[in-house]
Amino acid sequence: MLWRASNTHRNRETAMPTNRRFLLKRRPHGEPVPEDFELASEAIPEAPAGGLVVRNHFASLDPAQRGWMDDAPSYMPPIALGDPVRATTVGRVHASDNPDFAVGDWVMGLNALEDYSQVMPGGFTSPIDVSLTDSPSKFLSAMGAVGLTGYFGLLEVAKPQPGEVLLVSGAAGAVGSVVGQIGKIAGCRTIGIAGGPEKCRRLIDDYGYDVAIDYKGKDVATLAAEIRAAAPEGVNIIFENVGGDVMDAELLNLAKHARIVLCGLISEYNAPEKVGVRNLWQVLTQQATIHGYLIMDYAPRFAEAGKVMAQWMQDGRLRIDEDLQEGLENAFPAFMRLFSGANTGKLVLKIA
Repeated sequence: MLWRASNTHRNRETAMPTNRRFLLKRRPHGEPVPEDFELASEAIPEAPAGGLVVRNHFASLDPAQRGWMDDAPSYMPPIALGDPVRATTVGRVHASDNPDFAVGDWVMGLNALEDYSQVMPGGFTSPIDVSLTDSPSKFLSAMGAVGLTGYFGLLEVAKPQPGEVLLVSGAAGAVGSVVGQIGKIAGCRTIGIAGGPEKCRRLIDDYGYDVAIDYKGKDVATLAAEIRAAAPEGVNIIFENVGGDVMDAELLNLAKHARIVLCGLISEYNAPEKVGVRNLWQVLTQQATIHGYLIMDYAPRFAEAGKVMAQWMQDGRLRIDEDLQEGLENAFPAFMRLFSGANTGKLVLKIA
């Protein structure tokens, strides 16, 4: 398969270090297949003038990467064909031509699925203090974009009040599990929607949700009725990660002036034809608001929030699970765990 390195590449890497890169070779139509990608090897890049080279140790695998593979307007440009798949990574400085970054420093940045990334400082690239946590990978989960998506999306966008009802879709996922726990810290009653009895068990036992609802095998009317039974006076906040039928059922249960934080629509990312929602009328009748939310607006405050998240973990108030997959050569099957529901926490690829 194209995404697997050849024996020639592996033998060559044994003799001399090279830079393996997980390239996008063609744009997926619907669900990605191995032939859409290639694992190529080339020389390790040199530090550009004023820049650095990062040896990536861990890479974040996220649903957003699927959207970046399409040639469609979005908040970030599409990944160019022949380029490596864009990813947030944590690694150490391998070479530097910048006085602010010394060889060996740990950094986090928006780079790619590759062994070594050539980086110009600015944007998302920043030094990190790995002493704050037990593993540098935590900067891709609790203290990275995923955990902080939940932090800022709930506390800054939704602004929960004690006693309000918070409904989270994709509640057992990396973002959803964080949102539910922060909701409890904020004094909310929390309802989580997830797929399958095991994930629903984890919502209650591991993440402290008050109610867990299994969406599998249910139509919109049935799912809406279960939400209504859990929140008879309606839902004050929806943190939306799924879309489609799940969101349609949620919209039938809005309280007056409900706030909907639109964070993701994973049910539609691999759909050849977009489905959308049909119950938007309820947003009007309940005078609700929908806020399209991107974490990038809060990048200047990552360090501030990361310290809070680290303290919550230390105090035992916040649990973060990571699904750690190993090897750049396994990037494709690891990435597809996002869409099969196989991942059991924040999906992280260990590269180094």
